[in-house]
Amino acid sequence: MRDSTQSRPVYAEGTVGLWLTGLAFTAIYVAFSGRYGFHRDELLSYSNAMHLDWCYVVYAPLTAWLARAELVVFGTSLVGYRLLPAVSVGLVSVLAGLMARAMGGGKRAMLVAAVAAGIAGPTCFGGSFLSYMSFDILWWVLVAWATARLLQTDDARWWIVIGAGIGLGLLTKYTILFFVAGLLVGMLLTPNRRYFRSGWFWCGVGVALVMALPVIVWQFQHHFVALAWMKSIHARDVAGGMTDHFISSQFWNTTSPVTVPIWCAGLWFLFATPGGKPFRMLGWMYVITLILFVVARGRDYYIAPAYPMLMAAGAAWGERWVDSKSPYAQRRIKRALRISFTVSALAVFALTLPIAPIQSAWWRLADATANHQSFSMQIGWPELAATVAHVRDSLPSEERSSVGVLAADEGQAGAVNLYGRPYGLGEAISGMNSNWLRGYGNPPPQTVIAVGFKKEELDKIFASCEVAAQLSNPYGVVNLTLRDRDQVYVCRNIREPWPEFWKNFQYYG
Repeated sequence: MRDSTQSRPVYAEGTVGLWLTGLAFTAIYVAFSGRYGFHRDELLSYSNAMHLDWCYVVYAPLTAWLARAELVVFGTSLVGYRLLPAVSVGLVSVLAGLMARAMGGGKRAMLVAAVAAGIAGPTCFGGSFLSYMSFDILWWVLVAWATARLLQTDDARWWIVIGAGIGLGLLTKYTILFFVAGLLVGMLLTPNRRYFRSGWFWCGVGVALVMALPVIVWQFQHHFVALAWMKSIHARDVAGGMTDHFISSQFWNTTSPVTVPIWCAGLWFLFATPGGKPFRMLGWMYVITLILFVVARGRDYYIAPAYPMLMAAGAAWGERWVDSKSPYAQRRIKRALRISFTVSALAVFALTLPIAPIQSAWWRLADATANHQSFSMQIGWPELAATVAHVRDSLPSEERSSVGVLAADEGQAGAVNLYGRPYGLGEAISGMNSNWLRGYGNPPPQTVIAVGFKKEELDKIFASCEVAAQLSNPYGVVNLTLRDRDQVYVCRNIREPWPEFWKNFQYYG
């Protein structure tokens, strides 16, 4: 086996502190997770969790499966629904510290890597509510840690863990394929290409493929609908300028500014120092992934899960660099690091976690800058369901038995499904994503309560539509998904038979 550091032994020292750091991150997220309400994407996951399948239009099945497990254990508690994302953030922090140890870092390097990974903006954002991003980050970091252990120990059995991490990634979000491409090219560009001849490598490949097989089969059966969804979303992102400034965003949005020197030092360590040479494959995994996302015009945060491994490398190198300084310089550097980390953590938490009082200046700043109006998408959903129920109750009694709720967006559909139960509302129907696959009910509705549509859109579908109510909430917050679509309509007399209409009603979002 290879010497794990090339220059110094690595001990288990600092592991307890590392796990306590991860636990602290998880505790912070749990403490604030009950604020506001369900996010639009959580309502999407709620609907999918109530219809378990081997895959969905928007993502592979693992997020919905985990959401279903939380619903079984905790019911519809918001804190319970966000527990696993909080745990994921803690584990990302721990794995980053363990990577630093694998690359020769001691206790201080482990803690620096753990904290740096934990205060990155996308990590905090993904941990604040349940989405596929919450777990996508964890699986990338798991693959990176297992790769670091492979390179540290030269034990080919780590390919099984790498394969399992890739498999979990493919069950969560397909962008991990870019990271897999980086891994394979990294092997080719380093002496680690020898693993292509290893049986353990191919066992890892087999593990990943077996885990992903249900998703592949489902996509085949549904004409690879995920490709159509990704094409639609990518076109929206490009047209909206959301893929612009990819490189510059890596320094201020995808990672916290205070961590930039650390991950840049990680690149230096991996590519320019003798101590980093055994781990150079990790550097190529980042560089190749970055290039692929630039070419594909991905959004800046897509590569966020690759940074913890660079932070781990930078922390390992930085610890040795600090140790080479005089005692006085060491004290100054450590003090500056503590202050910068504390300030950065407070700023990131203040802007990404649901802490600020709703509609305060703090809340509006955080919603507009760090969260891309994510906070607003957690407001108004119970009121939406209550309004729909009120409209239903205002209909003539003979119509109520055949009424259906047609939602334009999966968030609106999920809100009706979650909050409409106490009112006796049936499950909403929608043409968006996986909702379209679930159909329009049997028998089809004769009268429709439509929410999230514009009048001109509904007039193309129904012969008669009239405004029945307007959505509002006690805070006066404009929910992004309901902006200029806040009127509720009662529609009758569909212009063509439901089967014919439904064939052409599928759309993505």
